[in-house]
Amino acid sequence: MELTETNRDHSGAHNLAFQNDSDDGVDDTNLKGLGDSSQAIKNSRNKETVHNNQGDEYINIESDLHENKRASVDDEQPRLKGQLEKRYDEVCEFCKKHKTRIHYVVYGILITAYLAVVIAACTLNFQRALPLFVVTVLAVFFICWDFFIAKYEDKIAAFFSPGDRYLKKQWFWLKWVLCATLIIMVICWLIFDTTKRGSRQLISFGGLVMYVVLMLIFSKYPAQVAWRPVFSGIGMQFILGILILRTKVGFDVLNWLGIQIQTFLEYSDAGAKFVFGDKYTDHFFAFKVLPIVVFFSTVMSMLYHVGFMQWLVGKVGWIMHVLMGTTPVESLVAAGNIFVGQTESPLLVRPYLPYITKSELHAIMTAGFSTIAGSVLGAYISFGVSSSHLLTASVMSAPASLAVSKLFWPETEKPLVTLRSGIQMAKSESKNLLEAASQGASTSIGLVANIAVNVISFLALLSFLDSALSWVGNLFDYPQLTFENICAYVFMPFSFMMGVDWEDSFIVGGLLGYKTFFNEFLAYERLSKLIQNREKGGSMYINGVKQYMTVRSEVIATYALCGFANFGSLGLVIGGLTSIAPSKKKEIADGAFRAMIAGTVACFMTACVAGMLTVPSLEVPCHILLGNASSFTDFPANSTELVECCQQLFTSANHSEETFPRGNYSLNSWKVCCQILGQPAFHCT
Repeated sequence: MELTETNRDHSGAHNLAFQNDSDDGVDDTNLKGLGDSSQAIKNSRNKETVHNNQGDEYINIESDLHENKRASVDDEQPRLKGQLEKRYDEVCEFCKKHKTRIHYVVYGILITAYLAVVIAACTLNFQRALPLFVVTVLAVFFICWDFFIAKYEDKIAAFFSPGDRYLKKQWFWLKWVLCATLIIMVICWLIFDTTKRGSRQLISFGGLVMYVVLMLIFSKYPAQVAWRPVFSGIGMQFILGILILRTKVGFDVLNWLGIQIQTFLEYSDAGAKFVFGDKYTDHFFAFKVLPIVVFFSTVMSMLYHVGFMQWLVGKVGWIMHVLMGTTPVESLVAAGNIFVGQTESPLLVRPYLPYITKSELHAIMTAGFSTIAGSVLGAYISFGVSSSHLLTASVMSAPASLAVSKLFWPETEKPLVTLRSGIQMAKSESKNLLEAASQGASTSIGLVANIAVNVISFLALLSFLDSALSWVGNLFDYPQLTFENICAYVFMPFSFMMGVDWEDSFIVGGLLGYKTFFNEFLAYERLSKLIQNREKGGSMYINGVKQYMTVRSEVIATYALCGFANFGSLGLVIGGLTSIAPSKKKEIADGAFRAMIAGTVACFMTACVAGMLTVPSLEVPCHILLGNASSFTDFPANSTELVECCQQLFTSANHSEETFPRGNYSLNSWKVCCQILGQPAFHCT
């Protein structure tokens, strides 16, 4: 086909109004104008025609369109609707008119059915249905909370406004009373706790104070530090730690939650087995650990689509905003980092990033460095690291990150984004749940590839460095020189001040070096080997090298390593934040390194709190407790836990037919108990 102009007559397409005006005697000028317009219309139509190369057939596109349209109008005939169609239209109209009521009825039926199922399950076996009952109670509470807040927020604010005004008026002297009361309570608690459990907790407390002082000394603006976020953040750490680590109910709840997460993550084995075969566990990291990252990423994407993650992050962020006095943006990002990664959490508040202050930007980056993503949390659990301690560390590090950030880079500007500006979190872009699951799995491809290539490259680089350092050390008759040893000497004082035993601080220092200069994957992989060595038992020292640590040291190391603060993540944060907030490129580059240091210190402070509150008896059997207490480095001689274990040991011995029952207890355990209790029984003699 070739496009050409034609001279075919189109008089049938003329506007009849023009002809009528001409017939009625319009003046010559207007007639000439109309004629020119008519001719222009003709020319434009002529240009839209095509003809065949053979020259036999011509097609006028516009004429055909007019003719088809006219024909379709002529063919339209009014028809009567049938009875069924009328009924259908009436039903549709009724549903549109009463759409809200219908939704309420459907939701009411579904909720009633669910409550009936819960009641039936609790009636049959309440102990078995207890988790379902607790989840239901929490869901009902928060639904009612959201309903009342949405409907009566102004009335509630008006009701509490007199108290708020009174507190603001009297706050100058009230804050000093609260600070003095808090200090007295901490001192009394330390005295009683030291008397009961020994002096190891005092070292952790001293480490916490040391890190706060160091952050103040090297602060960007030491004279302008607002102490409310600092003390509130540390206080929230203590409260969370006491509830989880010191109360049996809190520990059991978190331990149960950790077990459920482990069970849930094991479902990824079905996909790994199908793709990689029955022997997929032979390649543990590639075919066992990395599929967990894919599975968890998929689940998180689905929860994000239904709005659960936004709701949960909003509630946690609101709590930190109210208690700590931090801005909504940094509070939401810190809360989001408990569940998602350091480059994903800023997306929750992406529209507000161009308007945040330098201190808020520093807080956002610090929160990313001091926590880990939920997707890699499953991978660390698969290594054999305690799931309950990993969950606790993830939660406790969120307020710690804001506390350290506001100490290291205080706020000197007026924040533009407040609750009054109506801050809202971004919503999922997926159309339905299946698309969300697919997007989550696809998103994890980059994460899995990044983890795999980093582990390969860093392990290869580490092997090369160890070989080179060993060669250099051999020149000076010290072939044991390795990268881990160098890091151990550098970080040894920091690990000791967290409360790690002195003989274990060298090992923990090496783990901190792995985490800082490479990544936390290598550090947790090394820690898992130490945990496995302890569980297997055997000699603690081989050729002068310690093979495993005490449980207390393992717990503190777990908290200290739980963060993305390393040089690899430094480039990731700069690139990720710059892409979503290009206007803040200079501020991001200037504050990223300080944020990494602040994130590292936040993890160390969380480890100090864990060292102060960790109770070995909650997780260590008596035979291991007594085995670790041989030199009294972990527990004082009057430790309640040791006394109880020794009493159980002698009680079982008195009821045993054997003269010297061993079981899981070693001869050293008997000696320890004889020294503690001073038993004159024949077992000691």
